[in-house]
Amino acid sequence: MKILTVAIPSYNSEAYMKKAIDHALIGGEDVEVLVVDDGSKDSTLEIAKDYERRYPGIVRAVHQENKGHGGAVNTGLREATGLYYKVCDSDDFLAYDSYIKVIEILKEVVSEGRELDAMICNYVYDKLGAKHKRVMHYTGYFPEKKIFTWTDLKKNLPSNRYVLMHSLIYRTQMLRDCGFELPEHCFYVDNLMAFTPMIYVKTMYYLNMPLYRYFIGREGQSVNEEIMMGRLDQQLRVTRLMIDQYQPDMVKEKRHLTFLVHYMSIMMTISSILLMKKNTPESLAEKKQLWKDLQNKDKILYARIRFAPLGMGLNLPTEAGRRLAVAIYGVVQKFVGFN
Repeated sequence: MKILTVAIPSYNSEAYMKKAIDHALIGGEDVEVLVVDDGSKDSTLEIAKDYERRYPGIVRAVHQENKGHGGAVNTGLREATGLYYKVCDSDDFLAYDSYIKVIEILKEVVSEGRELDAMICNYVYDKLGAKHKRVMHYTGYFPEKKIFTWTDLKKNLPSNRYVLMHSLIYRTQMLRDCGFELPEHCFYVDNLMAFTPMIYVKTMYYLNMPLYRYFIGREGQSVNEEIMMGRLDQQLRVTRLMIDQYQPDMVKEKRHLTFLVHYMSIMMTISSILLMKKNTPESLAEKKQLWKDLQNKDKILYARIRFAPLGMGLNLPTEAGRRLAVAIYGVVQKFVGFN
């Protein structure tokens, strides 16, 4: 029985994928490493098959026609035999000590017959050339060293703390039971993976260790802001999908609802800022429509985001207000360390 499946979506990744695979292999026989080749044009599939030959029973090379990152995550979930499911992009890697501890905790949970829907770990913005690597942690917000529920949370996450795909390990069957599936041929779907399944999560465990090293700085990377501007339509598509998938009736606990609202506010912020930075009549009209879509979906959700300090700052009525919001965003970029 495999405790954990690590899925590594890979597209033209021959130059850097080996590090991701080598680190995933540290889990040994408790882990299944699925290298999902997304229709690569280079030797990605051959590298994956070589690992499969050298590590039978641990590594599997899975080929698919190009479907994008979301399609590769879907394929990994469909093929997974591990009780828990973790996505690690091919240009990132899992840190040794944290990874070993994750497996140890998951094995203990399984042996005791306890149900754990999600494990949350810290992650690191491993930005190329940066001396200071920003660690995103949740100390003081999530209980430690125990399985907890939403009622156990004593504080809400502040605006500079957010749970990404990189933070999360999900129970595989929970993902299947809720019908989780990402859109194909679309960037930024990792936001959906950190949002939609969390609607269904009831039990969690927080490991206060930096598991995921999130590399930023590779040429052509989707989180590069210049590229994000060129793919703004896909950012908006993901934000609107999150709005559509928001289901407050399924959420019983106040802290749970606040968690989802917090993530939605981040997505509204990113989308709004990029539209304001583009600063064309069409982009500013699109921003207005996005907020209207949010209001049409759920007026309470709209009010909680729109009339919070962040939402008010994003909707200042003048050109000076727009410039101020964009300038503040630039300061936050430098402080946190993302692109």
